Amino acid sequence: MRAVFGLTILAAALIALAWWVAGLPGSVSATIGDTTIGTSTPVALVLLTLLFLAIYIAIRLLVGLTRVPRGVRRSQARRNRKRGDTAVTRALVALAASDPSAAQREAGRSRRLLGDTPLTLLLTAQAYRQAGREDDAAATFRELANGKETAFLGLRGLLRQATAREDWSTAAELARQAEAVRPGAQWLQEERRVLALRTGQWADALRLSGPDTRAALAVAAAGTEPDRAAALRLAKQAWTADPSLAPAAIAYASRLRAAKKESAANDVLRRSWATQPHPDVATEYMSDLSDKQARLKAATGLAQQNIAHPESQLLLAKAALDAGMTKDALRYIEAVRDAGLNQRRVWVLLADIADHEGHANEAQDALRHVATADPDPFWRCAACGTGHGSWKPVCEACNTPGKIAWVQPSQGVGIRQIALLEHVNDDGGRDVGSLT
Repeated sequence: MRAVFGLTILAAALIALAWWVAGLPGSVSATIGDTTIGTSTPVALVLLTLLFLAIYIAIRLLVGLTRVPRGVRRSQARRNRKRGDTAVTRALVALAASDPSAAQREAGRSRRLLGDTPLTLLLTAQAYRQAGREDDAAATFRELANGKETAFLGLRGLLRQATAREDWSTAAELARQAEAVRPGAQWLQEERRVLALRTGQWADALRLSGPDTRAALAVAAAGTEPDRAAALRLAKQAWTADPSLAPAAIAYASRLRAAKKESAANDVLRRSWATQPHPDVATEYMSDLSDKQARLKAATGLAQQNIAHPESQLLLAKAALDAGMTKDALRYIEAVRDAGLNQRRVWVLLADIADHEGHANEAQDALRHVATADPDPFWRCAACGTGHGSWKPVCEACNTPGKIAWVQPSQGVGIRQIALLEHVNDDGGRDVGSLT
């Protein structure tokens, strides 16, 4: 009803306007050369209106014609975009399905349709890598690395390639460049930590690692630090982080001695022995003593820090034997054996004591027990179980830092691990020196 009412009003207004125009008085004339055209005012107004409409329509047609090529291009771009997006999806699916030929084909199609965008370049590089075309992948990653916004993507791809081929120096340089482009990236921090471990950059590895590996990495960093003061600080950090780790105590004590702080060094070793006795700690404690009686006295003082521990009794037995006090040595070693320790080094010491006393039969009997005795303690990685002949900051088998610990094995330890610390040589000789 409102629409009908509105149309009625509009029609009435138009009729009124036409009636008004038709009633306008006067005339209009125009002379062009010898020709004069004249008409009434209403007709002239109608003609002017029609001329304006004709000009307006002509202009709109001309504008529309000029927009035709642009519209065609836009339509083509929309089609290419749609086809390019489809090619991107297919390339992703091919990569997920490990179909390198399809991935390369679709990635190439996406580049033709969409151009060299970060996404198409990344897809192309990944397709090349999956197909084993590492050189082509590297070239594509370098294209990304040269872009301001895509530099991190390109450097990340190049870094992964360098890591895969174990080119650690190149990988480290790429990691530094990536850090400059995007400082503090979490993924990059982990990559830099792994690279630092691989290349032995212990100070960087320590800075990038957590507290669970601080002691081991600080020991390693102290060992490669040329500045004595800095090495001392690192060694102290290692010992503070884990006083029970023998290499940490030894590293700290040795650097205290280098700084002419003998008393402080011995105090560190005594505290380490009180926390967790280890033969290497005893070796370091007596390293500057050559007199056998002096070594026995030093061993007695160290053993008193944890006298109930079997390692203390073994230390005293070895020192007493070296000093020629075989009865005391036998007393100490018998105490260890009576306490239930049935390791190979116990029987090796018993054989040496028998040799010193001239009891050949007893020595041979002790040596026969070596074959069936429990293995001696050794360094073993808690992450993968691999045995090591000496302590290392990182397990060479699984590349895990801070997991190599001194363990007391049972008889069931694998042959590969036992062989690392075998005290009986192939020719029947005995490595007694390794007991302390």
